[in-house]
Amino acid sequence: MKKLFLILTFLNGCFLLSFGQDDYTVKGSVVDTSANIKLHNTSVSILTAQDSMLYKYTRADNNGNFLFDGLEKGDYILLVTYPKYADYVEQFSLDSVKEINFGSMNMILKSQLLEEVIITGRQAITIKGDTTEYDAASFTLQPNAKVEDLLKQLPGIQVDQDGKITAQGQTVNKVLVDGEEFFGDDPTLVTKNLRGDMVDKVQLYDKQNDQAAFTGVDDGEKEKTINIQLKEDSKKGYFGKVDAGAGTNDFYQGQAMFNKFKGKEKFSAYGTLGNTGKVGLGWQDADRYANSGGMEMNEDGDMMFYSSGGDDFESFNGQYNGQGIPSAYNGGLHYDNKWDEDKHGINANYKLGSLGVEGTRNSIAQHNLPSGTQNRRSDQYFDNHIFRQKLDVRYDWKIDSTTNLRITIDGTLRNSSTDDEFSSTTTNGNDMLLNESVRKLTNEGNDRIFNANVLLTKRLKKPGRTISLNLRQSINESKTEGFLNAENSFYDGVGGLDSIQQVNQYKDNDIVNNAFQSNLTYSEPIFKDFKVVFNYGLSVNNGSANRQSFNQSATGEYNLLDSLFSNNYQLNQLSNQVGAVFNYKKNKNNLTFGTKISDVRFKQLDLYNNETFTRNFMNLNPQVTYQYRFSQQKTLRFNYFGNNTQPSIDQIQPIRINNDPLNIFEGNPDLRPSFTNRFNLNYYSYKVLTDQYISFYGGYSFTTNPIVNNTFTDATGKTVYRSANLRDRNTMNFNGGIYGGQKIKKWDLRVGGDLSTNGNVFYNLTNDSLNMTKSYSYSARISISQYKQKKYDFGISGGPTYNTSVASLQPELNNNGWGFNGDASFNIYLPGKIQLGADGNYMFTQATQSFDEHFERLIVNARVTKRFLKEENLMFTVSANDLLNQNVGFNRSAFNNSITQDSYTTIRRFFMFSVIWEFNKMGGAGTQ
Repeated sequence: MKKLFLILTFLNGCFLLSFGQDDYTVKGSVVDTSANIKLHNTSVSILTAQDSMLYKYTRADNNGNFLFDGLEKGDYILLVTYPKYADYVEQFSLDSVKEINFGSMNMILKSQLLEEVIITGRQAITIKGDTTEYDAASFTLQPNAKVEDLLKQLPGIQVDQDGKITAQGQTVNKVLVDGEEFFGDDPTLVTKNLRGDMVDKVQLYDKQNDQAAFTGVDDGEKEKTINIQLKEDSKKGYFGKVDAGAGTNDFYQGQAMFNKFKGKEKFSAYGTLGNTGKVGLGWQDADRYANSGGMEMNEDGDMMFYSSGGDDFESFNGQYNGQGIPSAYNGGLHYDNKWDEDKHGINANYKLGSLGVEGTRNSIAQHNLPSGTQNRRSDQYFDNHIFRQKLDVRYDWKIDSTTNLRITIDGTLRNSSTDDEFSSTTTNGNDMLLNESVRKLTNEGNDRIFNANVLLTKRLKKPGRTISLNLRQSINESKTEGFLNAENSFYDGVGGLDSIQQVNQYKDNDIVNNAFQSNLTYSEPIFKDFKVVFNYGLSVNNGSANRQSFNQSATGEYNLLDSLFSNNYQLNQLSNQVGAVFNYKKNKNNLTFGTKISDVRFKQLDLYNNETFTRNFMNLNPQVTYQYRFSQQKTLRFNYFGNNTQPSIDQIQPIRINNDPLNIFEGNPDLRPSFTNRFNLNYYSYKVLTDQYISFYGGYSFTTNPIVNNTFTDATGKTVYRSANLRDRNTMNFNGGIYGGQKIKKWDLRVGGDLSTNGNVFYNLTNDSLNMTKSYSYSARISISQYKQKKYDFGISGGPTYNTSVASLQPELNNNGWGFNGDASFNIYLPGKIQLGADGNYMFTQATQSFDEHFERLIVNARVTKRFLKEENLMFTVSANDLLNQNVGFNRSAFNNSITQDSYTTIRRFFMFSVIWEFNKMGGAGTQ
């Protein structure tokens, strides 16, 4: 940990300077001499002269007097406002004179104003209802600065080194451009590529979902959103950039982006390639392309087959999570436009990408049993590839002033291949060998996905009365084929070989799922402040899954069907849902309550064995949400949600697979649904004047009649998994914390901190013995950052963690231990258009009773950039990744009666030489 403290000390020494203590005073009195009255409660503000930012604010007392003290040296603007009176504006400086007395300041009624000239500056921040609006022209930007650089200067908004945006203490997941999505939901496509000088306004608000926004019934579900409003002259022309880099150890990266705007019409294209871990400008909707495998049930009870590479194989979801060395090629096109007085609008995106990931993973696992422990060590080599294409189009039509139609269509094609090799050994507590396993799995997969959605909304004559219809159709097809080769050796626990099991099979899977869903919603205002929303939903789901396993015959062909590990299922399901949600909203109170009830009729046919499995059940989903808004920036919110969780088909009647003979799954047809109650409490407060926010949150949930794992591990280390209900135990989850931040104006520092905790209590049955696992985590973190235009910027954050994990079967073998995580970064802007920068991450994990070695890692990245040309739009950068060569993949986790530690290959030290050229021609002027 000494390394981290040295870095923090160095950064503090570089940037935390000493400042003298200023104590200036400004006072005065607000009057109307023509009427001989004193204007009490007058709004009096002090703005900084440089950018018209709000510095201090107060109101005049009953005698019209006001006083500001503790002011700093500088140039300011005094702004005095009172209803029906013209604004009083006067510039002043605080330097040698410690006190300025404006005396009696005469305000003039607007109706009587004749020759007076009132000077008003630009307002840097404006509050409009629930929206905070920033005037981009009030903030100074460096040449070729991006939207990200602009956001870093806005009060209440922070951007970390990875581009993650936090606004008023909450994470921002959506950034719009002129109210429209730009290449989907990835915020970094906007913040890292659009130029800051193109921006007119930045709007920050909580975005409601489409149904809540349409019906006017606030369901409390909101998403912190930033909308970038472009200048009018920035909506005509083109801009873009080209980035190419070559590095040591065969690392490379490249990026190109072109944008052409013409009024409301926008066209963009991009392409990326590289193997540095920055796999693209962003593929945030990867979850729409990739699924794991099996059968799924949502909260409404709808079930469907889904697949990724086939359930008999280790799946690859097409995302890079830091494990292995990636090789990525991505590209995309975007077009959106509005016409005919905005009655028609279209938004279209096409993306394609290729990703290959190769690497190794090593795991150490401890399994706690009633009779003792078993320890498993495994090694994996993986080489996975995926190629995918996706086209999505959204069309909006404002049929008339009360009727809107939205049609959304998307389609995906995906081809994937996986190659996984495993080797493992299992020993008992006396370090005697129990089993050895060697497996190789290969797979080729082709997937086709199609989705269509139609949303029709209609506002009726009575205010607040609405009706809407939503129709959705989806088709998913997955075809996979591959090979499984495995050899498992079992020992008698004292060193003698007991048996050997071999598997050599060809697998062929064909999975199809068709789903239709509809939802009819009607809202009715019962009273002025009381509304109700009724809904009815019908869904039909049909699917099939044909999985075939073939053994090798004497001729060498795989033509002997293995009926034990082959199956062919058909699924038919009908679901009806009704619901009513009531909303009371008056003054600062907002109460929403209601429930949804679903009737699900499920039928599954086993074509191989000519067996039919049916299941009919009801799902109940009650909800209560209460929100009290103290002010526009201070809110308290409580919500409760309850839902049934039906056992999945895999838990009741699992599909038989043999990809890992050491882990076998069985079904339990006697399973019953569980019910989960979730409670959440949140408080949030933000003060614009001091740029201060504070929030606390807490959540608690418990599940009755929970469905838990029932495992049996024999003396050879083979485990059989089965699900069971616990009727006299409840599982539990909780989380809570408090975080806050404030800008210290005297030193121009932004400081923040948070305290958090979370935990859970879970149960499982191990060899017929009940095991209770308690896991808790506690953490604290502080952060300091500063941004000085054209000089420097830096950020430091870090804090300790303490984790506990204890299983009741072997309480003496816990996984309790301390840890520490820290991050630091800085940039220095030198003469000669040179920029120096570095960032670092420190991680420490203490040794525990389960793992006798601690883990420590310090990753440092550095860069030097030289800018050329008058507009500084040509840049040459030399960068170093993992300068200390310590980027070792590491992870610890606990689940049920097992504790696992993983290590894996990842990207380590290399040096990169890059050239970046940016160009633009917007509004008739630009750079080349």
